[in-house]
Amino acid sequence: MQRTGARLRTRIVAAVATGLAGACAAPYGSTELRPPSAPLAADAPGSADCVPSWHVHALPGKRLTRYAVSSDGREPAIEAQADGSASMLRHALRRTPQALGMLRFSWRVPALMEAADVRDRDREDAVVRVLLAFEGSEERLSPANRLLFDLAEGVTGERPPYATLMYVWDRHAPTESVVVNARTDRIRQIVVESGSAGLASWRHYERDIAADFRRAYGEAPGQLVGVGLMTDADNTGGRARALYGPVCLSPHS
Repeated sequence: MQRTGARLRTRIVAAVATGLAGACAAPYGSTELRPPSAPLAADAPGSADCVPSWHVHALPGKRLTRYAVSSDGREPAIEAQADGSASMLRHALRRTPQALGMLRFSWRVPALMEAADVRDRDREDAVVRVLLAFEGSEERLSPANRLLFDLAEGVTGERPPYATLMYVWDRHAPTESVVVNARTDRIRQIVVESGSAGLASWRHYERDIAADFRRAYGEAPGQLVGVGLMTDADNTGGRARALYGPVCLSPHS
């Protein structure tokens, strides 16, 4: 019985560790990173609301990934370096479903982790992730997920978001595939890059938030309450490095 309880607690912590916390009253962290001001990609409209600052958020039982303000030529950036570690940068906001619009982000990845695979719970690392956290009615959750949320809140002091949507680059999973997290179906990932094509160059993305949420979850999104960045290598024990450009929200064109 004790062994079963220990496994359950481990599962809870692991599930929370990969999720982005929602609109919490408590500060996201004591360390703040303010990326330098920058325009969007040359072909992007200028009426965007870009994330002005990030807060470092540690994950239970995990070593910290290092995040720092950096640059790469003309691209201002946040540099992430993971060494068997997992932590994230977060920014709280509130955006109604009617105002979700488009998400624009960019990243540069020098190399992928050979062993990582977002479809495998034991190898579920990613060099780059952009995360969106959404509110929703917990009455729609399964009894198992409600219990998970209650226990997760007891472990971390934060209520998990109703749903987390991630954009990732993976070596193995097909482009545009939707991957449901092996530990909780309240985290779902869209693979926007697959394989090694495009490594070492800046990759720019424009995503329709509501359309992606519907495709991943099969329902309309609730209020957007948080944005995050995450580079992690804790499951494989590997190393990862990436640069993130500005993350911006804008109305539909």
